[in-house]
Amino acid sequence: MTTRALPPVKDLTEAQQRGWVCVWCRAALGIGLGVGLGEQRVRPADGAAYSWFPRQCSDAAACQAREAS
Repeated sequence: MTTRALPPVKDLTEAQQRGWVCVWCRAALGIGLGVGLGEQRVRPADGAAYSWFPRQCSDAAACQAREAS
């Protein structure tokens, strides 16, 4: 599990919010790949509350390298 604070959901793509790609580096995460970061709830000021499901890469070092580039 990550110890980093998750980025604001408003700054993420739909794919990042749904866990289809890494929340940090945007690498594609197929079925059974990546690490789930748990269900997250958000209550926007101008809309209904909803859940989002971020995931991150299993290989933290490779993820950080992709995120830096």
